[in-house]
Amino acid sequence: MKAYTYIEKGRFGFVEKPKPAVEDPKDAVVRITLGSICTSDLHIKHGSVPRAVPGITVGHEMVGVVEETGPQVTKVKPGDRVAVNVETFCGECFFCRNGYVNNCTDPHGGWALGCRIDGGQAAYVRVPYADQGLSIIPDSVTDEQALFVGDVLATGFWAARISEIKEDDTVLIIGAGPTGICTLLCVMLKNPNRIIVCEKSADRQAFVRKHYPSVEVVSPEECLAVAGGCERGGADVVIEVAGAEDTFRLAWQAARPNAIVTIVALYDAPQTLPLPDMYGKNLVFKTGGVDGCDCDEILSLIGQGKIDTTPLITHRFRLCEMEEAYRIFENKEDGVIKIAYETAE
Repeated sequence: MKAYTYIEKGRFGFVEKPKPAVEDPKDAVVRITLGSICTSDLHIKHGSVPRAVPGITVGHEMVGVVEETGPQVTKVKPGDRVAVNVETFCGECFFCRNGYVNNCTDPHGGWALGCRIDGGQAAYVRVPYADQGLSIIPDSVTDEQALFVGDVLATGFWAARISEIKEDDTVLIIGAGPTGICTLLCVMLKNPNRIIVCEKSADRQAFVRKHYPSVEVVSPEECLAVAGGCERGGADVVIEVAGAEDTFRLAWQAARPNAIVTIVALYDAPQTLPLPDMYGKNLVFKTGGVDGCDCDEILSLIGQGKIDTTPLITHRFRLCEMEEAYRIFENKEDGVIKIAYETAE
């Protein structure tokens, strides 16, 4: 099969590889029906993910049909439609038992698919620990509705969960890219008093205003003034999803004293924590990779009509057209938010 592969820093390309097979009793092989490109794939391409292994098939956002399972897999069976989790986790170690699945102590724990082992920009993928890494898609939920459950939507759900949002809070979300919008959808489930989205792209500002008219949208130039005008002198919760050059500083500056600042973004360069400048604000920072252990709950919410990410799919391609799909996504052309690719020729 043709697999879109991390060749070297700055270069992805198709490589002919054998169809994956079950290697461990807890594995499953999934035939991919629909997948997507993530900004994290671009971070690999740009050399910003040191643990990424050249030669691996990239891609970790996908849904499909179970093709084969190992003898110890009990949750799914061949023929089941499933969403694939971005993270590999054993479910048994200290971190998994406490919901910190990103820190699973298994050698392949955490973000492995499409980073340290072959991912899903191909026709098939092997999923270790399938009972943890696969979620059955309800019959009422389409592949398109479920596509982002295992990564960007799980990230948004996790970010909203750990941010301790209360109904009288003002929540500022920095960044209205795909993960930012997924975070917005999950913040909306918490019913805070006010939601502000900060975004520099006029196209993405327009997207938020069109689809979520109750949300206030500001530019980076307006953000500090708007946040400073809040009742408590800043946002009660700031969720930083953009990962741009100045957005980390903007996040803590826009927060009120004793606020929670949740860092979801993955940065291309180190960020500075200027403690003398922020002394006295008494901020609580929450950082790290998504703990993607809520996928079954997220699929239930989608089935109930409480979350809908299908407007994010702005472009569609076939797997063989990945070069063009990446070009459009990486350069943010043509109003792209998210891309969906089908593996069938």
